[in-house]
Amino acid sequence: MIRTSFTLALLLSASPALAQEPLLIERVDADTLALVRSDPAPAALWLSADPVLDAGDMLLTEHDSSERYEFASPATQRHYVFVVGTDGREQVASERVLPLEQGSNFRDIGGYSTADGRTVRFGLAFRSGAMPLLTEADYALLEQLDIGAVVDLRSLEERNVAADELDDRTGALFLSNDYLIAPLMADLGRGGGENMYAGMESLLRPQFRAIFNRLLAGEGAVVYHCSAGQDRTGMAIALIYDLLAVDRETIVADYHLSTALRRPQFEMPPIDAADYPGNPIVQYYSAARAAGRTGAEPLFTPSGQSHLVQFFAHIDATYGGTAGYLEQQLGMTAEQIERLRELMLL
Repeated sequence: MIRTSFTLALLLSASPALAQEPLLIERVDADTLALVRSDPAPAALWLSADPVLDAGDMLLTEHDSSERYEFASPATQRHYVFVVGTDGREQVASERVLPLEQGSNFRDIGGYSTADGRTVRFGLAFRSGAMPLLTEADYALLEQLDIGAVVDLRSLEERNVAADELDDRTGALFLSNDYLIAPLMADLGRGGGENMYAGMESLLRPQFRAIFNRLLAGEGAVVYHCSAGQDRTGMAIALIYDLLAVDRETIVADYHLSTALRRPQFEMPPIDAADYPGNPIVQYYSAARAAGRTGAEPLFTPSGQSHLVQFFAHIDATYGGTAGYLEQQLGMTAEQIERLRELMLL
């Protein structure tokens, strides 16, 4: 199935290689991918349907030293590319942004380098916006991810009008914790738009604990999401990356990709706001549609600071850093933190 030109244009224009990204997979068109390497040393390139190199995978080329290598890979098929150097060292990459027809901000978290020279594994965790309008082609692609759990970070009101079906379609474990959207939206609206995320790490403690617990379980890929895939989801991935020692400049740059990668028209089904008079999230999306707003607002405060930079400052000042937050608020031990690093890093 050929993906829409809108999707392809979005993926090609909105997913630049960030700092600490040794391998990048770019979609050229609906049938072609390109591997971009920052260090094009001679290597064999292999194509695989999963993030494990084995005898059933296909050799693309035995001796490649190009910065960019194009190869056939339809948008309907999830592929991973292994780069095997002459010294036997393996690197692996895949499309970070999945080419969904009616998804929003659905990304693999893998690929970034860490301070100790390791790389976040592809295929272990995916972040996203809400998914109420996925097509059959979208589900067919997502069913290839070996999803073991879906962690829904949204409130009762959000889940009521835009329920997940990904767990039903894949057999994944579904996890959520009930809370009302009003306190969260009140937090977002306080302070004149400054330090919006401060305190949300406590409010969302059960949801964040569920993500880390499922990652530690190692029972298939973990998909986690909120409505936009940028605020609650953005905080969660920032904590994961920071724990794994991805540099914060890269984490912040990745966070701001949400502005281009969101497609709000697919985050909420076309419902009548009059049917949900007490639902703040319905009113929010309905007002945006009535005003003709189709894109996402940049994730900066009125003073021009990144919301995530302010969040990191709050985590550092309150808990002494991400590890301190995980230990004090989520009850994680030093042994669990080290195990998570071993599970998620190459």
